[in-house]
Amino acid sequence: MKFFISISICLLFLTGAYGQEEDFSARFYQSYENYREAALGKRRIKHTELQPLIDRFASLEGFEVHKVGSSIEGRALRLISLGRGETDVFLWSQMHGDEPTATQAIFDLLNFFASEDFQDEKQAILDSVRLHFLPMLNPDGAELFRRRNTLGIDINRDALRLQSPEGQTLKKVRDSLQAEFGFNLHDQSTYYNAERTDKPATISYLAPAYNYEKDINEVRANAMRVIAYMNGIIQNYAPGQVGKYNDDFEPRAFGDNIQKWGTSAILIESGGYPEDVEKQEIRKLNYTSILSAIYTIARGDYREISLQAYEAIPENDRKLFDLKIEKVNYPLLGKEYVIDIGIQRPEVDLEGHNSYWNSSRIIDMGDLSTYYGYETLQAGEYRLEPGKVYPEVLANTEAVKQLDFWELLGQGYTYIPLEKIPNDLSYSPFPLNLVTKSFKAPEEQFHVGDNPTFVLWKDSEPVYAVINGFLYHMPSKQGEGKNSMIFR
Repeated sequence: MKFFISISICLLFLTGAYGQEEDFSARFYQSYENYREAALGKRRIKHTELQPLIDRFASLEGFEVHKVGSSIEGRALRLISLGRGETDVFLWSQMHGDEPTATQAIFDLLNFFASEDFQDEKQAILDSVRLHFLPMLNPDGAELFRRRNTLGIDINRDALRLQSPEGQTLKKVRDSLQAEFGFNLHDQSTYYNAERTDKPATISYLAPAYNYEKDINEVRANAMRVIAYMNGIIQNYAPGQVGKYNDDFEPRAFGDNIQKWGTSAILIESGGYPEDVEKQEIRKLNYTSILSAIYTIARGDYREISLQAYEAIPENDRKLFDLKIEKVNYPLLGKEYVIDIGIQRPEVDLEGHNSYWNSSRIIDMGDLSTYYGYETLQAGEYRLEPGKVYPEVLANTEAVKQLDFWELLGQGYTYIPLEKIPNDLSYSPFPLNLVTKSFKAPEEQFHVGDNPTFVLWKDSEPVYAVINGFLYHMPSKQGEGKNSMIFR
């Protein structure tokens, strides 16, 4: 109830402010594919992939590109600017190397501004504001798909000491522009949800505090108003999937200090969206909401929005699993219990940091009634049992390919023993785990931290299998996992 009241309040305060632009935002969302940068189609992107794209804009009339700094390892930090207006708006992304969603959206935005479309809207924007984009502030971290920079520090906690050249560059650009607005663009865990709902916090916002008292001056208030505006836009496409970060003051953080230095700082965090592992739908939401925000800044009508619309955005919570098994019957030591199981699928980078595999874990067990899942199975009629080891030791992975996996799952098998597992194989590409011939069948007891591999039986029939945290339904032959595990 609290959630729906909050949304109603928020929309009430926003109706006047964004009603005129709602049609523009809708057309913007609908035409997105015309501007989506096809060269950036996955999360693990590298500095070298961005350079030809930036070079292209450097050659276009109306765009300016300047090298404004270098990373520790010498990768160029380049600022792309356009517009003729007096209001400077500064956007930077990938301060954390493993948070690339907004970097992709920045190039979608640049493609939009380079196109021949939406001439009236673009003129209204570019006559009023001057836009500055600094994509991939932490290219060394991005190279390894790692949060921190080569120095090993979190750049977002370097606003005071300015130890890192990346942090020094961010401060230098902010100071040189004296930007009125700053967009601090990040990714957050996909396990955040909007408080007390099963909806992921697909987008989360924050107008950071600039002191411990969390005072609200005009600079911070304007950030709140623009955020409230963006939330109204996002509700059209991901209703209820917006959260708001806790605003406790962090004196080392760039967002808090940029607010303190006089730039209205707007933190945007890209979280999770169902069946969007590569965050491409979230990228589209970034594009739509950021451009809509730029439009309202250019027009100045964000000033009409009440701060109550910002306060009404639900808080971020962290109560999501990739897979939640609810109320399964769990036999243990001669008795039967009813438990919930929460499963997450952490990613393990492959060599080169261009892709990954999943090494899933049981995160929690017990009463998880206040938690939610991207996928939830009501398991009250099923019995939890360990999976079985296939009785034949196969010679190699070629022999595994000949198996009927659905038939084996339907018999309760979850492990295939091999004479020898190739040393260069990190994970099982099959829907069953690969094990050595000395592997022992798991015992009946499960623990937090275990790899989630088990079978759900109904009477004498296996109905569901969970292999490395991915759910398979044997009767319908439905279910697909990215990979299974190897146990040597």
